[in-house]
Amino acid sequence: MGLSSLDKIIALQRNPANIRNLCILAHVDHGKTTLADCLVATNGIISSRLAGKLRYLDSREDEQIRGITMKSSAISLHYRNGDQEYLLNLIDSPGHVDFSSEVSTAVRLCDGAIVVVDAVEGVCPQTQAVLRQAWLENIRPVLVINKIDRLIVELKLTSQEAYAHLQKILEQVNAVTGTLFTSKVLKERAEEDEEEEEKKKDSKTLSGDQVYDWSARLEEADDSQLYFSPDQGNVVFASATDGWGFSIQQFAQIYSQKMGIKAEVLLKTLWGDFYLNAKAKKIMKGAQAKGKKQLFVQLVLDNIWSLYDAVVTRRDKEKVEKVVTSLGVKLLARDLRHSDPKVLLSAICSQWLPVSQAVLLMVCEKLPSPLEIAAARVEKLMSVGARRFDSLPEQTQELKRAFLQCSSGANDPLIVFVSKMFAVDTKALPQNRQRCVCVCVCVCVCVCSPTNMSCLEEQNS
Repeated sequence: MGLSSLDKIIALQRNPANIRNLCILAHVDHGKTTLADCLVATNGIISSRLAGKLRYLDSREDEQIRGITMKSSAISLHYRNGDQEYLLNLIDSPGHVDFSSEVSTAVRLCDGAIVVVDAVEGVCPQTQAVLRQAWLENIRPVLVINKIDRLIVELKLTSQEAYAHLQKILEQVNAVTGTLFTSKVLKERAEEDEEEEEKKKDSKTLSGDQVYDWSARLEEADDSQLYFSPDQGNVVFASATDGWGFSIQQFAQIYSQKMGIKAEVLLKTLWGDFYLNAKAKKIMKGAQAKGKKQLFVQLVLDNIWSLYDAVVTRRDKEKVEKVVTSLGVKLLARDLRHSDPKVLLSAICSQWLPVSQAVLLMVCEKLPSPLEIAAARVEKLMSVGARRFDSLPEQTQELKRAFLQCSSGANDPLIVFVSKMFAVDTKALPQNRQRCVCVCVCVCVCVCSPTNMSCLEEQNS
């Protein structure tokens, strides 16, 4: 990754399969713009040291003064994963309830979303609102549980307590998603049954004591890919302000080499009630019942907690040196000498577990490309007001085909989608504004001495 040229962006734009249109959604102050700074820094647009402090996408003066995002801002980023190159069109949206219209606009333009949740505050009202907006627009979300450093520094939780806390947050987010899914299924089934009853009304009627089994309809619906789960690769644990973040897949690869266990096995057991039996050298289930540490606590959280303890809490130089050596991290002398331990911590974590790498990899693997857009969503975007898509002109069908295929040939139509409009009085338009006519009056003043009045005589004449 690095600073991308305009030619590179144009070339990537011609390959829709490797394009990701996404937005960042969250409650206010959950760390959207700080995370966006980390992602922008990967392209060399800003320094990684300024990520979280510069708030690059808060481009308005009032946003910088108030410290919150008020308008959606967009940027295109280049990301390379092995031999594959991706173009990411990223929109940072506001989290404050007063600017929810900006969120609706951003969601409508995207195919996926990064939902950010504060590890301390959990699911807040606006978190529920953005999840619902993503659901209504039929875009696929991924989850970033941010500010995990607060569990260590502020709440002083142990790694075991933090694991239980993170489990509750995941349950909260999935509960919101489950509610939305249930409402959708029941609504669809009710509409289908109404149609069937209308057809059978003349030949058969339902008895008054008949009971309708809604649960049977819910059991038939497929929700296997609906929820957030670390083992599915759609969850990243992070501290954007300290520059680190990770997914289960990263640690599965690390420990697969160290422990000689297949990565697929670790991927299924790193999150859940599993523990490592050191004597049998096996991963077993039932950690909570046997009072054992879960694998996620033992192999992941304990390492992060010990790093914070050595660098931030105790400032143990000898232990820091051992950690740096074991991780293979190279540090600058100025980072080691810095009075703020968070600077040293960020320098270590940004090389060990860079948050941008974890998030961008998740985005490219789990969020859909523009080619995967559903036909129903295309019809919804192209329909005007309450008009049905079927009632639109025949030429619209050709536009739908071009929309679904992301056609970019010389003979293909150009489609422009206006996601937000404002009603403005014609008198307020620049060309219709009244222009002020300024009249310049030049006044000459002659200063003469009392003894010489010749200038006054010349003026009078």
